[in-house]
Amino acid sequence: MSLIQALILGILQGATEFLPISSSGHLVLVPWLLGWKPGSLLFDTMVHWGTLAAIFLYFWRDLVHLIVAGLRGLAGRSLDNPDARLAWGIVVGTVPAVVLGLLFKDQFEALFANPRAVSGFLLLTALFLFVSERWSKQERPLREVGLLDALLIGTAQAFAIIPGISRSGATIAAGLGRGLRRETAARYSFLLATPALLGAGFLQLVDAITGGRLNGQGTTLVAGFLAAAVAGYLCIHILLSYLQRGRLYIFAIYCALIGVSGLVLSFVRG
Repeated sequence: MSLIQALILGILQGATEFLPISSSGHLVLVPWLLGWKPGSLLFDTMVHWGTLAAIFLYFWRDLVHLIVAGLRGLAGRSLDNPDARLAWGIVVGTVPAVVLGLLFKDQFEALFANPRAVSGFLLLTALFLFVSERWSKQERPLREVGLLDALLIGTAQAFAIIPGISRSGATIAAGLGRGLRRETAARYSFLLATPALLGAGFLQLVDAITGGRLNGQGTTLVAGFLAAAVAGYLCIHILLSYLQRGRLYIFAIYCALIGVSGLVLSFVRG
């Protein structure tokens, strides 16, 4: 992978991780369309950690506050504090992705080599976004998120391991389905991503180190990480600002167009 390719894919990851249009889907389809060799799983991990860095930078005050509240709630054996409940809800919401990822790891990884399937799942993301925007009530604030909400939204995040299913799209749609406001659902989606991205990246990094796959990738890994972090930070701000008044239909239309285009091209190319 060249340095230019690493920068392009890093920017792509940073933008599409938070915009509800599927980062994994774009990381499959763009190299396929351009005739590039697929990036290594280690590179994929590093650009995901770049987006994790963007979350840390943007929400560091919220994260520190939630960690403190969660520890106090654990020490006092009480979730009466809404912040403690939210903190432990994020932990609970991470469990489905861990379980599903461990049980079906090989099946999910196989889909990354199937642009046609990825295109189909992008159409499913478009459907999720359209339905949630059309029929959700969007009344509840972040402090009202309970453990049941966390489990259901976390289950949506688990299925987003499938390339083409947008993680932010699935979790925002699930949040809207639970009556959360758009911006609230997006904010919760970003906070929920933190442990999942951290854990998945750590496991993949350990696997790469033990497998001796770090040689010769230093420059592209750093470039991809930094590009994803900068693009991710900007897109968090852009999406949260947009969702104060804007709707999800624009992202649903985009996913539908990319999905249909990918399907058509996959049949044309054979």
